[in-house]
Amino acid sequence: MSRPEITPDKIVPMLSTRFINVFDIQYEEGRHYYDASRRQRENLIALKDNASFQAMTADAATCFVIIRTPGDEDRLLLTYEYRYPTGQYLLSPPAGLMDPTDRDFADPLLETALREIKEETGISLKMQDRSDNLPKDRLFTVNPLVFSTPGMSDECNGLVCAIAHMKDLSSLTQSGAEGTEVFDGFELLTKQEARKVLLDGRDKHGNFYSAYTWMALMYFISGLYENPET
Repeated sequence: MSRPEITPDKIVPMLSTRFINVFDIQYEEGRHYYDASRRQRENLIALKDNASFQAMTADAATCFVIIRTPGDEDRLLLTYEYRYPTGQYLLSPPAGLMDPTDRDFADPLLETALREIKEETGISLKMQDRSDNLPKDRLFTVNPLVFSTPGMSDECNGLVCAIAHMKDLSSLTQSGAEGTEVFDGFELLTKQEARKVLLDGRDKHGNFYSAYTWMALMYFISGLYENPET
């Protein structure tokens, strides 16, 4: 399958800030395509060959956090996070950018997920033998990399699932929020409740939500996380 040849000389920086860059990809004479990216020019995904493309890591982790407490059915933990481009608190899964230091670990995506879950929910996952008689927690990759909106950005997230066993919900907190992060509480959904949110296309307040929330809802009600092979 042929495709336009994109070389460094065809990529022109249009905007450069601390958090986002915009590039003009001049893929043919007189034809332009714009890319809003967190990456620097030399690391743009458009420039990667097939091998580099298939081996790259995501920019961030999105976490499907499933809570198990004694005597209760499984619940999906979502947050209400203020999203500046929409001006609203949107129902969202915990998520965050991969730090450069995460790439020093054997699995950078899971390292990012561990940190973001702790910061945004207060949950410290325990994946070793425990002294509280609860099963070990689990953390695993659902999908190593999915693109958000590849028609306008090369930003990509890895999808991670965490199964947290907790005696109760008293340790849940959003006090670890950093920088621009602003939260307004949690939503813990049973499968029936998650199905309703999924079918309604809105949260309990009547507001829309992101595609990543849709992914979290679908993954939860599918029961795929219960597969012992994951």
